[in-house]
Amino acid sequence: MSIPVGLIGLGEVAQLMHLPLLADDARFRIAVVNDLSPGLTTHVAARYGARAAESPEAVINDPSVEAVFILTPDYLHADLVAQAIAAKKHVFIEKPVCLNLNQLEPLLALHKDNPRIVFVGYMRRYARPFLALKKRMPALEKIRHVRVRDIIRESQFFIDQTRPVVRATDIDPDVVAEGRARAVAMLREVMGEDAPADAVRAYQVLTGLASHSFSAMRELLGMPHRVAAARQHGGETVMVWFDYGHFTALYEAVISDVAVFDSGIEILTQNQRFSIGYDTPYIRNLPTKLEITTSSQRDTGTETIGPFYEDPFRIELDAFHHSVTTGRQPKTDLADSRFDLELFRNVGRAFLENEIVLLRP
Repeated sequence: MSIPVGLIGLGEVAQLMHLPLLADDARFRIAVVNDLSPGLTTHVAARYGARAAESPEAVINDPSVEAVFILTPDYLHADLVAQAIAAKKHVFIEKPVCLNLNQLEPLLALHKDNPRIVFVGYMRRYARPFLALKKRMPALEKIRHVRVRDIIRESQFFIDQTRPVVRATDIDPDVVAEGRARAVAMLREVMGEDAPADAVRAYQVLTGLASHSFSAMRELLGMPHRVAAARQHGGETVMVWFDYGHFTALYEAVISDVAVFDSGIEILTQNQRFSIGYDTPYIRNLPTKLEITTSSQRDTGTETIGPFYEDPFRIELDAFHHSVTTGRQPKTDLADSRFDLELFRNVGRAFLENEIVLLRP
């Protein structure tokens, strides 16, 4: 029997990923949809044979809906998750679950002892090369260095050449401005009212782009001992050094206009290199693989696992369905997200520390 779902937020990620995947999956039925744009709500409802709801609350409180997909801008996440938990719905929430720890604590309290599922959409942690790397991970004591990176161009460049997205044209500009102001206020709860605008933007990059990488790094390596150093330039170039004791994990993020999407994880031991890379998720079914290079005193060779063509969003949907039908909490639940928000906070505060002074002769 299919699970009736309601979707709140019908923008890029909904149109490119969640809506077509749910429509193609007999285990789910798209029952009701809503977006801040009435025109977009009407369009998507007609496209997928769903009911058009006038508000997010109408989706959440619809008695026919068993699971709610929250795909809205980040500043709305915490409020909507709280309402969905209170309504005793299963929840799929796109990452990040919220923008700061102050918002998460009430959600954890509200969800305590609630058998319903809250699943946070960290799809890279369900991708097949990532799972293959996890199975083949070297012992932590053998690791010498880790590099995690997100060197990308924004999604619209890729979307405009692959699949059309219907964009809202009927949202009141004052509502948009109010939403942006709310988002900045939530970011400044962490960064402080006096923090430079580029530092606030860099924290926002952590909660968005970097959240996949931080979450994946944690699953493979655990939490770092501390943030050894962090620097940002212009808000969209970020460097972080995580101290794991006997090795350092270096994180790099750069958002530019160069048409590449170079994201991945590399792990080095004395004689092995483990490497996985992710291409843009906005083009479905691009191949991914795990490469393991092993060298001795005389020989070297590379084992390739893959390439895999499965869409990690689909594998993630499998995991959500498994949790809903078995009652087993997912690995990417609310409690798991707390660790990412702690890392975001600690890195954000490190941005504000005094710059390193270089001594010149």
